[in-house]
Amino acid sequence: MSRGIHEEVSRPWQGDLSLKSIFHLHLATSHSNTLFSLCILFLAGSAGKAQTPPFIALSSDTPVQHVISVTSELVVLPVNVTDANGNFVAGLTENNFRVYEGKKLQDITLFQREDAPVSVGLIVDHSRSMEPKLPNVMTAVSAFARSGNPKDEMFVVDFNDDVAVEAVDGKPFTNDPVELGKAIEAVSARGRTALYDAVAEGLNHLQLSHLQRKALIVISDGGDNASHYKRSEILALARQSQVMIYSIVLEDESTKDQNPKALLQLSKDTGGAAFFPGSQQSVGDSSAQIARDLREQYMLGFVPEKHESGELFRKVQVQVTAPEKGKLHVRTRAGYSLTGERAALTIVEENAAMTAAKSGAIESGKPLQ
Repeated sequence: MSRGIHEEVSRPWQGDLSLKSIFHLHLATSHSNTLFSLCILFLAGSAGKAQTPPFIALSSDTPVQHVISVTSELVVLPVNVTDANGNFVAGLTENNFRVYEGKKLQDITLFQREDAPVSVGLIVDHSRSMEPKLPNVMTAVSAFARSGNPKDEMFVVDFNDDVAVEAVDGKPFTNDPVELGKAIEAVSARGRTALYDAVAEGLNHLQLSHLQRKALIVISDGGDNASHYKRSEILALARQSQVMIYSIVLEDESTKDQNPKALLQLSKDTGGAAFFPGSQQSVGDSSAQIARDLREQYMLGFVPEKHESGELFRKVQVQVTAPEKGKLHVRTRAGYSLTGERAALTIVEENAAMTAAKSGAIESGKPLQ
């Protein structure tokens, strides 16, 4: 009997702050006539504790690999490190970082530094107050699309009184600047501003993406006078997501409903950044900077300990020790949500069940639904 062992970490599940790490142990046999697929899903209270597996799937008749899958929680933090001049600091290792939940030091169980593709939602204000600023918006979108990773995927949410995800040839995402421009031009500037509803729609649409890294870029003056969501509610949704939110705030003296503080708070809580450009050229520069910011990140992860308290949002802090690099600035999300952790487990179970069902259908020759 020949045996091969392979271990891999899956991408995070849709819309959750925690990354679910799936470890697959493949035991391949040369004369096996049976596929035995055992999916063990558990919510880890700590790195070494497990619970009873809630899902087991069995199928047969195909001579392929045996798979054992084990799920544990991993909180993932995108971290930007810059020097005194705002330049990205490369060359750091795991030993340079310290992660704290509250005041307690955590063991870093994930460390990555790579330019991975990102799924990005462009949340574009089309209210009446934005009409003279739309040329700047087009500049911003074009600059971002041309500065990102070629494998990035993007979409546009236009909003005024109404909120709409603009379809791009029937696809949920695109990386074509021309298609993005057409999506922005599909709506004229009119009416009021449903900013918070648009952010909620962007967070929801990002769940269609299977990329690990997700972000929203909000282009607006920050005003909101037409949303069903309240500011506190959208802040809570953003905190529970895995999404970094960037803001390009286009202010002027004539708009009384402007509220840049709301966008600043959204960006700060999610580990993004807010930009306040004053000209068309600086709008393009801000967009290009966001693209660089997303490409120049460290990814850190830790397994959270079980808490007896009912606190749903847990604050985290990342520190960097690298004296030879000078004074450094570290930016990451404010914390993570237990609500997101629980939602992630549900999605893991649903995906495992769906995969097992499809596998059984394929092996029996049944059509997939």
